[in-house]
Amino acid sequence: MMKISVIISTYNRPDALQLILQALNDQTDKNFEVIVGDDGSRSDTTLMIRNMQKICNYKIVHAFQEDQGFRLSRVRNLAASLSSGEYLIFLDGDCIPRTSFVKVHRMLAQKNCIVAGNRILLSESFTRQILLHGIKIWHYSVLDWVKAYLKHDIKRLHPFITFPYFHYLRLLHNSWKKVRGCNFALFKDDFFKVNGCDSGFEGWGYEDSDLAVRLIHAGIKVKSGRYATAVLHLWHKENDRTNQEHNLKKLQDRINSKIIKAADGIRELKNEN
Repeated sequence: MMKISVIISTYNRPDALQLILQALNDQTDKNFEVIVGDDGSRSDTTLMIRNMQKICNYKIVHAFQEDQGFRLSRVRNLAASLSSGEYLIFLDGDCIPRTSFVKVHRMLAQKNCIVAGNRILLSESFTRQILLHGIKIWHYSVLDWVKAYLKHDIKRLHPFITFPYFHYLRLLHNSWKKVRGCNFALFKDDFFKVNGCDSGFEGWGYEDSDLAVRLIHAGIKVKSGRYATAVLHLWHKENDRTNQEHNLKKLQDRINSKIIKAADGIRELKNEN
């Protein structure tokens, strides 16, 4: 069976990360490892990961880099470089997977494709209750989610509808806008083909779009994971968007230039060591 590496990016949210690791421990598909890409969190995150390493039924690798600002692209490359799986699933550290998450991503895996998953936004008050009480929302039934919807804890119900087998409906071709960094997957060979994420994207914004654009330039198709792989996105304050316009200009340049490989990617990271 194909080995999968789940790559989780995190920064100073050990409570959210712990719930994600617990949810992964309850997956129906057990054949995976987890690489936590840590963008310089405090020591409480390290201690929590060490505790979870003792009790989880899968391998957890802690890929840590010093806190030098928002360097999501670099930490994803670092985590990918330490992975042993042939297939990579990327997950943000505030997105909780449901129990079928790994199984369905495995089902949708396809050479020369990136699978674009989606998310279900949770309200601020609901998020606070989940974190305070450690609520295992990945075990919620359909009825539980209907109740959450009626209480305005979530805004939409239709993402919970699942059609995981409709492969023929899933190719989106050049729809890079559908790829969200919080939930996507691809073969490691395809990730390395474009030299991974570009660390030139510092600060929030468009680093995931840049990866998707370069993959499409390289002939990789986008495949929809909607109605199959939705994750539960905990509420958080909006990120600092100081670099948004700068990163958007870089993205537009990538779209026009047909560049495939990241200028400052996983190969350059390896050369640092």
